[in-house]
Amino acid sequence: MPFAPNQVVVRRYVRAGRTTFAKPMRVVRDDPDGLLLWMPVGTEVAQLVDTDGKTLHERPLHEMEDPLLVRRNWRRWDILVLMPPGAAYSIWWFFAPADGAFGGWYANLETPFTRRPDGVETTDQVLDIVVGPDRTWEWKDEDEFAAAVGAPGYFDAEAAATIRAEGERLIDLAKAGAFPFDGTHTDFRPDPATAQLIGEIMPPLT
Repeated sequence: MPFAPNQVVVRRYVRAGRTTFAKPMRVVRDDPDGLLLWMPVGTEVAQLVDTDGKTLHERPLHEMEDPLLVRRNWRRWDILVLMPPGAAYSIWWFFAPADGAFGGWYANLETPFTRRPDGVETTDQVLDIVVGPDRTWEWKDEDEFAAAVGAPGYFDAEAAATIRAEGERLIDLAKAGAFPFDGTHTDFRPDPATAQLIGEIMPPLT
């Protein structure tokens, strides 16, 4: 069953059976084109960190000693996130919190999402793409991606090649100015009555 507009759901990353990131987000729409979600700066999220504060960007899960989910506030960009059904990625639109100016796109490579009663789950595939408003692009986290190949709980070389190929396909869309990089949603503004998600709205950390 689709989520209702303005409903708050939790977008979770999971790996090896545990949550690694959880973001409460407000549903803009949920239809055959995908699940479209909004989250402003200041929203309380939860991120998996090790005892010394290192995150998965700095240390893979199997090397963490005693990882725990830690609550913190989302910073820098308001984000609009599209999760197309069956897609191995999500697309993020960045907006400046001060004036809503569009700041570019982010292609997050991830597994197709699974619905849960309170939200959705996906597994982050480490490699990402940053696309500027002028559609210039760059890979993100390539070193981290290379280190993850063959690591416990991650992916083998064949799967890594498939992940990168999906990224290359999205880069081609960006170069061509094709959807989702065609200007759709770049003027998005949230409903003022439901724009803010700041406060203690995170569910128990599990």
